[in-house]
Amino acid sequence: MKSAVARSVGGGGPAGETVPQRASLDGGRSLADAYLECERIARASQSSFRHAFRLLPDERRRGLAALYAFCRVIDDAVDEGAAAEATLTYWRAELASALAGSATHPVAIAIGDTVRCFAVPPQHLEDVLAGVEMDLVHRRYQTFDELRRYCYHVAAAVGLAAIAIFGCRDPRSRAYAEALGIALQITNILRDLAEDAERGRIYLPLEDLHRFGYRERDLFTHTRNAAFRSLVGFECERAREFYRAACASIAPGDRRALAPAEAMRLTYRRLLERIAANPDAVFGPRVGVPLHEKALCAATAWLRSRAGGGS
Repeated sequence: MKSAVARSVGGGGPAGETVPQRASLDGGRSLADAYLECERIARASQSSFRHAFRLLPDERRRGLAALYAFCRVIDDAVDEGAAAEATLTYWRAELASALAGSATHPVAIAIGDTVRCFAVPPQHLEDVLAGVEMDLVHRRYQTFDELRRYCYHVAAAVGLAAIAIFGCRDPRSRAYAEALGIALQITNILRDLAEDAERGRIYLPLEDLHRFGYRERDLFTHTRNAAFRSLVGFECERAREFYRAACASIAPGDRRALAPAEAMRLTYRRLLERIAANPDAVFGPRVGVPLHEKALCAATAWLRSRAGGGS
């Protein structure tokens, strides 16, 4: 299972914004190279985050690329089989080194600098590591409360780190980041049902499968029936509730800073509605949002952030 950030139109930052400066970025070649590596990882991905990146000024865009790359490399650790635990142990140590300014991996060098530059609470990065570790020990979640805890670690914690990079100042933006992170991850889970089942993983709460009479083996055999469609419909509405909660939590003073996150919300909401309209499609070719629609979502988020609108 890939987290929302790891799976996944011109413009700059808010007018008049003062972006923290990195004096070492010009003089320290290793730091510049570290950020270039993070940007390479981001560009290589097909993630919708690429469009959100463009809504940020250069310094904040580098910071978000570092966060994305950090999540990507540790998320990939769970796909390394027997080496996964060792890789995760390595990244725990490398994150500690990054926070101390002595990291050696380019992604760790960049994330360490980002933490210092934008005052990102290190706990959020440690929570992401804990979420990836959960994938090493859990292949099922009995209840939504259990799944929500997982979603917090692999998605909401990423959002909480991101709002510091965006420049959010209102404490209410924490609620926005948490609700949006959970909404994105539920959407991710629905899209990847078949892929995860092939790996022996079921992320939908088993209590929900039982509620609608859809068996685990039905998921493994890609059974398309009324029970499955009711189950997916239920999960889609649950995701919508979190998207609505995120909208309700937007602080007016942070609206411009949250434009990249709003681009993600609009894009993933479109993805969710595609799944809701045709639940059976998750068993076919990967459901996605066309590139031109992602660009439109980014442009819409940018315009709304200037006009003070939303929905």
